[in-house]
Amino acid sequence: MPSADIVIAALVNGLLTGGVYALIALGLTLIYGVLHIVNFAHGSLLMVAMYGAWILSAWMDPYVALPLMAAVMFVVGWALYAGVIGRIGRGDDRTILLATLGVAVVLDNLALVVFTGDTRTIETPYSFDMIELGPLLLSTPRVISFGVAMLLACALWAFMALTDTGRAIRAVAKEKEGARLVGIRPARIFALSYGIGIACLGAAACLLLPTFYVSPQVGNVFVLVSFTVVVLGGMGSFPGAVLGGLIIGVTESLGGLFLGESLGQIGISLVFIAVLLFRPAGLFGARA
Repeated sequence: MPSADIVIAALVNGLLTGGVYALIALGLTLIYGVLHIVNFAHGSLLMVAMYGAWILSAWMDPYVALPLMAAVMFVVGWALYAGVIGRIGRGDDRTILLATLGVAVVLDNLALVVFTGDTRTIETPYSFDMIELGPLLLSTPRVISFGVAMLLACALWAFMALTDTGRAIRAVAKEKEGARLVGIRPARIFALSYGIGIACLGAAACLLLPTFYVSPQVGNVFVLVSFTVVVLGGMGSFPGAVLGGLIIGVTESLGGLFLGESLGQIGISLVFIAVLLFRPAGLFGARA
């Protein structure tokens, strides 16, 4: 049986990892909340962002590259929706969903051709630095990533709640035709929302890279977790995505501690099933 100090360390490290999971899930829940579709390209676009951050790491620190990578991925997301997904879907949710799946397949295979299947990592001067907090030793990159992820989550909430553009996004999400009648252009809001959701992936990629690897299949690792976080927290709920990310991070960490790395993921599925049994709409979701 692990000691109390080891359990507490696993709990804290799970929270730190969960902060980045929450940021990834926020992008997914924003896209679902506005477009009402599940973005199957989410993991593949995260992979693209991580390769972008890996390339930029030759010139700048990943954390320094975060604003640039977020801006680039915003443009990618906007252009992808306005030029491809929106045009293919033509407003039909099922067709848009299939379009995102097609984009994911294309991006995954393109990355495999360009980068091969090799795993790539980076080293920074602080990669192995630790912060001593009483009996705990916390990874410096994980602490930084958690703090930045939570700041970005708060900034996104403030943008949605306090700005005119955020109100327009919420109006389109709630009643598209009503928003159109007051002069809001839903097509533009859809592209903007998709761009913001993908910008979250650009930021998350820079936060992940100092402690994680990148490969053409890396998106699959995170897309299943992010889907679980979104459904766990409640589809379309920002607070639910943040809380769900922290819960899944802790569950994954404790599962790895008690069950081993190969079986640690079972804990995520068990928590997911338990929440759906007792609250099918998720922690913050509204019942249909």
